[in-house]
Order: sequence, then structure tokens, then C-alpha cells
Amino acid sequence: MKNKSVWIIGCSSGIGEALAKELHDQGSNLVLSARNEDKLNALNNELDQKHQVLPLDAGNPQAMIKASKSIKNLDSVVFLAAIYSPHSDTPKPIEFVHDMINVNLGGAFNTVYAVRDLFEKQGYGHIALCGSVAGYRGLPNGQPYCATKAAIINYAESLKIELEPKNIKVQVINPGFVKSPLTDKNEFDMLMIMETKDAAKALAKGLSSNRFEINFPWGFTVIMKLIRALPQCLYFMLSRQMRDKQ
Repeated sequence: MKNKSVWIIGCSSGIGEALAKELHDQGSNLVLSARNEDKLNALNNELDQKHQVLPLDAGNPQAMIKASKSIKNLDSVVFLAAIYSPHSDTPKPIEFVHDMINVNLGGAFNTVYAVRDLFEKQGYGHIALCGSVAGYRGLPNGQPYCATKAAIINYAESLKIELEPKNIKVQVINPGFVKSPLTDKNEFDMLMIMETKDAAKALAKGLSSNRFEINFPWGFTVIMKLIRALPQCLYFMLSRQMRDKQ
């Protein structure tokens, strides 16, 4: 990623912040975006003030379009913005559900809309959207988060088919549990949880590859892929057991 111009959306904390530090060390030119301007400035100060700071709400399409027009050169965009709340058998307020859909899924659509014309005109580009292994199947008490991530995976698949002939690389990022402010909300034991710095290194390596799906940690994602491959009758039986334990 050396000398590449990379727009990271959702980098005020967690994987996004760690990825910014990793790509900075690799020599990338970064555009840093999230809602928290103070955290973005603090991050940029830590990175020797070498990068462009663009605070914005990924769920606001006009803000995304305006921000994209202020970026002079762009090779890649990495969408990592997300809202999350712990899984619970208590229905979430419908306003919160719409906020999560607006950012997690709507933000991905806003991102692609903001950069697609630019990438098509310049004849190349790279779009990476953050899904999750939680999007592989419908997990008990996992909605609406799991639903937004499943939609991201579906969206990235269709985009890859559409944009590949135009020399625009599309990837989907499907992490397992990574130590971050989001997962700190969980009260259950998180299998094979990964340190943020290690996750950022794995993500940076994946972005440099030609793989469509970037996933980590490897062992946990293999387990989730096996669960995804189960026939529905077996999966529902397993899910009922998970639900009863919760």
C-alpha cells in the first residue's frame, strides 16, 4: 500500500484506527474520516499530521459526496463505520434499529456512490466494505446487526461482478471477534478474540491481495464457514441450543 491514497471511513477507534497506523507505517497517504473530529485530529497528530482529516457521518449521503469531492487523489476506500449493541433477547428501540441500518448498510451504499464515478473515470479503484462473520447466518438475538452485515456481503458480491470489468477491485472484510470499543460491550466469552493491532496487520495484508474476502482470525472464520454450510435443519437445531443457553 506504499504511496497509495487510501480513504478510511470509521477510523476514530478500533480496527479503523489501528489500520490507519499500520498503513501510515507502510507509507500510505491517508484520508481519515469518522464522526468524532477530536479523535481524528488526535490520530493525525500521532501520525505526524501527514494526512487529510475529513469528519463526517457515513449515514449522510450528501456529507459523503461533499467529502469525496475534496479528495484530490484516491486509489482505495475502506468502509469500516458501524453501530453495534450487544445481542439481547429484548427488542431494540425501532429508532436505534434504523440508525444501525442507516450507518452499517446505508453508509456502505453512500461510500460506493461517492467514489464510483471517480473510479470509473480514472479507470481504476479499490473498494473494501466491512461485513462480518456474523453475517454468514442469522444468529439468535443478533438482529439487526447480523442482518446489516449479511447485506454488506451480498452487496459486495454483486459489486464485484459489476465493477471488475472496469478495473475496480471490490473486497469484503469479514472479521471475527476483535478487541475494540464495540466488542468491549459484550458480556459473553468471545472465542479466539484477536488483538486490534494484529487484526489491522491482517487487514492491511488482505487489502494488498487479490482475494475477494478478507477474514480473520483464520481458525474462527473456518468454524463460522462450517456453520454456514450446515443444512437448515441442523443449523436451526444448533441455534435453538445456543438460544437456550443464553
